[in-house]
Parts: sequence; C-alpha cells; structure tokens
Amino acid sequence: MRKMTKLLALVMVLAMSVALMTACGGSGGSNLASGEFQEVDASELTFPLAETATITGLTKFPAGTESEPNNRTIFKRLEEATNVHVEWRAIQSDQWGDKIQLEMSNAKTLPDFVFDAGFGNADLLKYGKNGAIIPLEDYIDAYMPNLTKVFEQVPEYKAMCLDSDGHIWALPWIEQLGSNKTAIQLIGNMPFINTAWLDFLNLEMPTTTDEFEQVLIAFRDNAAQLQAQFNIEGDVIPMSCRLNDGNQDPYNLINGFGEGYGDPDSWKHLMVNNDGQVVCDAMSEGFKEGTAWLHKLYEENLIDKDAFTQDGNTYVAKGKSGRYGVCFDWDVANVVPSLEGWEPLPMLEADTVNLTPETAAFTSGFDRGRCVVTGTCKNPALVCAWLDQMYVPIQSPQNNWGTYGEDDGFDIFEMSTNANGEPMLKHAPLGDQSPVEVREAESVNGPLAILDSYYNVYVTLPDDAAYRLDWIKEIYTPACNMDYCLPNMFMTQDDTTLDSNLGADIGKCVNEFKSRAVMEGFTDADWDQFQSDLKAYGVEEYVALYQKYFDAYLENVGA
Repeated sequence: MRKMTKLLALVMVLAMSVALMTACGGSGGSNLASGEFQEVDASELTFPLAETATITGLTKFPAGTESEPNNRTIFKRLEEATNVHVEWRAIQSDQWGDKIQLEMSNAKTLPDFVFDAGFGNADLLKYGKNGAIIPLEDYIDAYMPNLTKVFEQVPEYKAMCLDSDGHIWALPWIEQLGSNKTAIQLIGNMPFINTAWLDFLNLEMPTTTDEFEQVLIAFRDNAAQLQAQFNIEGDVIPMSCRLNDGNQDPYNLINGFGEGYGDPDSWKHLMVNNDGQVVCDAMSEGFKEGTAWLHKLYEENLIDKDAFTQDGNTYVAKGKSGRYGVCFDWDVANVVPSLEGWEPLPMLEADTVNLTPETAAFTSGFDRGRCVVTGTCKNPALVCAWLDQMYVPIQSPQNNWGTYGEDDGFDIFEMSTNANGEPMLKHAPLGDQSPVEVREAESVNGPLAILDSYYNVYVTLPDDAAYRLDWIKEIYTPACNMDYCLPNMFMTQDDTTLDSNLGADIGKCVNEFKSRAVMEGFTDADWDQFQSDLKAYGVEEYVALYQKYFDAYLENVGA
C-alpha cells in the first residue's frame, strides 16, 4: 500500500509539472521568462550602440515583394542609426493566419518580438496568460520616450491599450487623420449625389428628407432624358446601396429622424448618447421612423432592387457604368467613373439634423495588437528601446506608407522641408505606378504612430485623405452633435466571449429586420415583436457590458 501511495504521489507530481509547463506555453514552456520587469541602465540604450547588438524578430511580407526584411531600405537605415542587427524570420502575408498560431505555440523557437502581429484581444489575453508574451507598460515608461509622448498627446490611445488589469500587452499601430469630430472615420458610409444630374434637371441640393425624396423621384421620372444626355447603358437607378454592408449601407440617411441616432455601427448597432449612456440604436423611435421612410422610398422604386443581395463587384460595375443618382461608399471614386460631377450629400433633416459618429471614429485608425515582445526575449529593454524608434515622428510615416531614395526610383516620398526648414516627407508623384504596389514594396508596417499634428510638419497629407477630410470638416463635422463616440474596447476573455455571443445574435436580428422592413414594410405589431426579440437575445445585458467598459475608458482618459 505504501509503494502504491508513493507511486500515486509521483504520478500526481509529474502530472502537475506537465500542467505547469503547458500553462507556460506548451512543450517549450520552460524557456519562457517570468514576465517581471527587467531594469537596465538607460545609458546602455543610447543609439547608436557602442557595440553591435543582435535581436530576433518575426514579421510578414506581401506576396511578390522582398521577402528578406533586412534588404528593405527602411530596415537598412534603422540598423545604421541604432547599431542593432535584427535576425528576421518572415512569413508571406497570405500564409500568416495559419502559421502564426503554430509559431506562438512553441517557446523553443519564438523570437524576441513579433513585429507585425495584428493580434486580436483574445490572442493578447491568451498569450499573456500562458507567458508567450510579456506586459510592456513598465518598459514603455522606462525606455520608450517616443511612444510615451504619443500617449501624452492623445491619452485615448493609451486608454485603449490597457486591459482591465492595467496591462499593455502589445504596441499599437496608430494612423490618425483628423481627430474627434473631424476624424476621417467620422462617417464611413458617406452618401454621394450625382450633381451632374442635379444640374441637368435644374434641381437644388436637398437638405431635408422630403426634398431628397423629390430629387430621387425626378431622377426616376426623367430616366430617358438622363440616359440620352449622359449616354447611359442600362436602367437609371435613383439610389443604390448594399443594405447591412458597412460603408455601402444607407442607414446614415435616417440620422434626422427621432432622436437622431441613425445606425452608425452596422455590426454592433450601439452608440453613446450625450448623457454618456450606451444605447442600442435599433430600439429608438428614430430607427423605427427612418426604416419606415426607407421602405416608402423602396415602394416608390427609388432604391435599387438589388440592394439586398448584390455583391461589391456588381455594385461597383453598375456605378462605373454611370447609372447611379445616389450611392454610398468611403470614397465615391471607388464606385463611379470620376469624382467630377459628384458631391457628398449633407445630413438630411426630418425631425432634427445630426450625424452619429461611427464606433471608434474619434480616435481614427488603431490596432492595439500590432507588435508583441515574447516571453523568450533575453533583453526586453533593448528590444523595446529599438521598437520605440518606430514611433519617431518622421519614421512612422515611412513604416506605414513607404520611404524615399529607393534605388528603383519609385518612392512614396521625397525628402523635403516644412515651413520651418526642418526635414519633412513629401508625397511624391507616382506616375503610372500603383500606390498600393509601391507601398507594399517599400513599407514595413509594424508598430507606429502618425498623429494629426504631424501633417505638414513631418509628412504631407495623402491627396485622397485630404479631399475626404475637407468633405468631413465642411459638411459632416458641423452636423455632428454627439459628445461621445463608442471607443475600441479591450475586454477580458470572458467578456470577449460574451460580447461575441450576444453580438452575433443581436446583429443578425437587427440586420434581418432592416432588410425585411425596408423591402416589405412593417406594422406596429412587427416592431413590438422585433423589440421583444432583441430583449430575448440579451440586448440589455449587451448594452450593460459596453457601458461598463465605456465608463472604465472615461476614467482612464481622465474624463
């Protein structure tokens, strides 16, 4: 019996040891550090280093471009400036999703950092819990002055990096174009109207829902004249859209009804009112009235019959044929033959005039999981100090878009000077070169920050962003009467799961109602059933979940 007891005890000890190793990252878990802050003398991290140091990194590259990161001009210059050599492993971008999970599961082969990770919330929390990545807040405070300055200038970005325990598990990617109510993401599904048709028919730009309806009727009733005048092949379509499809959804048109909420997030259907309360916009009176109005337009043959089923290619093909009077997109140039003859439609008045900002719009482009430092990293202070160079204001635009002085002669930028005679990156003419292809050939992505205050100081504004920001500042910022914007939330693992489960059911319920109600109409009894369905799917718990994190966000930014 004693032998059996000892044997059983030994088995239990071995089992516990295996469990601990698994919790630390699988078979290679013993290679992972504790994650505790490793302090070094900051003077040892002054660049360029007196002696060359080597660190290891993992990144990705677009297919058909340079596969060796150290052959890219940006990394060559960084090595010269820092005297830090990076031994890279690179994975082709289209294979990243499959391979990165395997890479992160084996601590024996993990590099010091993953440069262009793009991890989601669940990934960060999982890898943080099992020790595959380390918390970075202390390293940021001690060895990352450039990122610290970004956080000081725009505290919202730091607030969105923090988990519920106050940890920062990854270095962010930030591309700010405009800010708050002038941010380029303020409105995604921007409505555009064919001003060439307006002029031909002697119509004024509509400012109310009634005027807008009359304009669409004029487009419909004068289809033959429009076809002849503009050489249109195919039917004239007064208004086209793709219902429930983000930037091509028409629900920005209903912002003027009732409370003026619209439907700014076609995935969550949530927003924050001026009392700081998270609400489901699909439960508002304005949503009901606006949906009924859209059905009226559909009944009058003013909305594309394909709006509920067409894919993006079909939508764009019809737009490029010149058949649309009104359409929706991030940029109308994506849909129609030319910018000429098209203008953004102003926010329409029904009961009020308002624009509800899209989720996370006030803080523009943000990815909290862009770069992580692994639990196998021997010198995280050095790695973080090197990664902080990515946040130097004149470095970040190059990492994001591309650089200057390439041997092939095709550059996103040329080195110029700003009004004070200081170095500034100026967007260069590309001629016949594809901006996307040049960017992919030159940029390295990864962690970076481009703030709105950098433009015309460190870098010029891209042309396509410039005219879109002008539209927003002139037309949509004055119409935005909302004090808050639902931010990018960093939830716990349990709450992330709850959010996903509730959001899937609620989103499906809302989107199905939108499609059915716009196409077929609805009664008061139908609306009441819709509201009951939302409650049955847990909309009150869903709203409370986001309220909890919104309140914490306000506390973190000191609001």
